[in-house]
Amino acid sequence: MSAHPMEEIISATRAAVQAAVWAPSVHNTQPWSFTVEGDEIAMRADGDRRLRIGDAAGRELLISCGAALMNVRLTLRRLGHEPLVRVLPDPDRPALVATVRIGGTVVPDEHTVRLHAEIERRRTHRAGFTELPVPERLEETLAAQAAAEGARLTPIRAEAAVRVLAALTCAAQDVQSQDRLFSLEVVRWARPPGSTRGDGVPAGGYPREPRRTRPRFAQRDYAHGHPWGNDSDQFFGTSTGTVAVLTTRGDSREDWVTAGQALQRVLLHASAYGLSAAFHTQALEAHHLREFIRQELLSGEYPQMIMRLGFTFDENAATRRPVSEVLEERPPRRPAGP
Repeated sequence: MSAHPMEEIISATRAAVQAAVWAPSVHNTQPWSFTVEGDEIAMRADGDRRLRIGDAAGRELLISCGAALMNVRLTLRRLGHEPLVRVLPDPDRPALVATVRIGGTVVPDEHTVRLHAEIERRRTHRAGFTELPVPERLEETLAAQAAAEGARLTPIRAEAAVRVLAALTCAAQDVQSQDRLFSLEVVRWARPPGSTRGDGVPAGGYPREPRRTRPRFAQRDYAHGHPWGNDSDQFFGTSTGTVAVLTTRGDSREDWVTAGQALQRVLLHASAYGLSAAFHTQALEAHHLREFIRQELLSGEYPQMIMRLGFTFDENAATRRPVSEVLEERPPRRPAGP
């Protein structure tokens, strides 16, 4: 048990879980749950929220959980506690993604404070960006953030490579849209106007008639034939932005959690500079397309996320489940007797 007072431990662990739920997740499924026992937070992947068609292996599920884990780590450090993390600590409990214990006292540095401040501000974008370019120096800084977590973020600067990724994204989207089971799975996580659900993609989270970027990166069809979407002016949202790919050297479950932590660190740093991200996972959900991208564009590294980065004027409200739905608090264990 940590030497910190129990009231301080309870406050810190609750704050960490409250921050965790703000992490991005595929289709905003929020596929996680937390148990707090004393000074330890256990995070589990919620298999009922896994995409059984689009994410059969659970790769995107663990990336989502990795992003939530990054928020836990940042919050504890921001509150002056060293997070002691064990990733996938028990092979017999594959749903247990990580445990985080409160360690010694630390003084949060300026970067930790800055990233933590963006946890609730960060938003996922689902359209084009303004023509304002992403500074190359900022791209390099984002790459450094990913590297600090053991992953690689590569801005794709060759026009031909960008066209290839765009074409593969569109091809995968077209194939998936013709697959009834795949489409129904996406629709499951699409929220109609007026919905009070705390998960899924809200109808106002994407434009009703998005302007096409050049090259065009296909968007998910959450509306599925319904006249959903927002009517915000997309006149300035015609730029593709900077296309980047997040990769790892391996492709194990641990690598997927690593990718999620790196992704969230990149996104929070980007948000601090007014930068938004749009995700495109369609081609990575098709094994052969993912392998093609890995071998032909990425020198053998495994693509975990394709994204576009840019500046936008849109600020959509975020939707999250209440912490009470994902958190179980247990009394601390009593030490064993002599």
